[in-house]
Amino acid sequence: MKYISTRGKAETLDFEGVTMAGLARDGGLYVPESLPTLSADDIRALSGLSYADVAFRIIRPFVAGSLTDAELKAMLDKTYGAAFRHPATAPLVQLGANDWVLELFHGPTLAFKDFALQLLGRFFDHFTAKRGQKLTILGATSGDTGSAAIEGCRGRDNVSIFMLHPKGRVSEVQRRQMTTVIEANVVNIAIDGTFDDCQALVKACFNDHAFRDRVGLTAVNSINWARVMAQIVYYFTAAVALGAPERPVSFSVPTGNFGDIFAGYIAKSMGLNIEKLVIATNSNDILARTLKTGRYERGDVFATLSPSMDIQISSNFERFLFDLAGRSGAGVEAYMDALAAEGGFTLEAGHYAALKAMFAAERVDDTATSDTMKAVFAATGYVADPHTAVGIRAAADCLPATGAPRVTLATAHPAKFGDAVKAATGVDPVLPAHMADLFAREERYITLANDKDALMARVLEGGWS
Repeated sequence: MKYISTRGKAETLDFEGVTMAGLARDGGLYVPESLPTLSADDIRALSGLSYADVAFRIIRPFVAGSLTDAELKAMLDKTYGAAFRHPATAPLVQLGANDWVLELFHGPTLAFKDFALQLLGRFFDHFTAKRGQKLTILGATSGDTGSAAIEGCRGRDNVSIFMLHPKGRVSEVQRRQMTTVIEANVVNIAIDGTFDDCQALVKACFNDHAFRDRVGLTAVNSINWARVMAQIVYYFTAAVALGAPERPVSFSVPTGNFGDIFAGYIAKSMGLNIEKLVIATNSNDILARTLKTGRYERGDVFATLSPSMDIQISSNFERFLFDLAGRSGAGVEAYMDALAAEGGFTLEAGHYAALKAMFAAERVDDTATSDTMKAVFAATGYVADPHTAVGIRAAADCLPATGAPRVTLATAHPAKFGDAVKAATGVDPVLPAHMADLFAREERYITLANDKDALMARVLEGGWS
């Protein structure tokens, strides 16, 4: 499998290369040169398999030439084994006659990011050992990526990880999940700014090629293709459990950075019978506005009850733009140049029509989020976190009540956002046993200004001594 950049100017790489590189050197994002497809019989044959075995069949063509079947299978068996606390790994829970939630929070850090980042840590271990080199991970988090990446990479000999989070803009549980990991190779950094500021700092460091090469920089954010690839799998497991390929399924995805829902788009492109993909956003609604107006334009970032989606620049949207533009690097560059110079761009008419044909979108503000948590609990007894509530509300607003099953991705455990959940439902969700002492653990992190030079200087210092 070969990978090309959305900007069209970077070197073509194999899976090992794109995993180690993260961001393409022309500033673009790597995507497969061509997608594998599954026939109806291939999809039907996934029924009854374990999550790890489904993952093997979905991921295998993407890593061809970089990992043997035995190497991949061993990594998947370890990743989706004891670290996930539910025997189904990604269980479906029925909320109504035609409504389900896909629980993606049974991993070690209680968020959907574990599905990719537990695996990505093993890829890094394998490839660094093979190359005899060390890596520096630089990442930005709006809340969940950071803890999942740290958990996947903590204590690894060949990897140092520097994780940025927006100071005061993640929940206390999210912050402590990161800052209480006291390992020499883990450095947590609170940035005075928003998640978009953190993400811009990461991209600026990657685009400084001298610095990038000096420290062996790579990414754990969903700009790294391996992140998106791993998330494709649970679309297949959920759809097959609900009757695919004969029965179509729709998914509602709480998303800010467009990565998780882009994985759904890839699953559909591979042959999965997905009727509609719903982009569920909070008040940081750049994606919902784009679906409604055809204009992609950054705005101010608002703090909400669902902080993991407090994003106004959705990096992975560039990957979809690449397909909209006929896989033209020049077409993507024109859009991204306009974003940089003018703060936004208007989609060409044909591109806008294709976007609307594939996706629906809805903006769900904090009042609607709280109301949804309350209503779902009252009707079913189910306790949803704020992000999941955004998805449930968007599904109800965008999809018919009958027809294709409506599956909302439950992206985080409610205890990660206990204050918001308790205020809406009266229930005080409890952290699982392995995190019961989280608030008693020592924290370690530093605070930096929104300044690239200051960040690079700290990275050059290395991990903790």
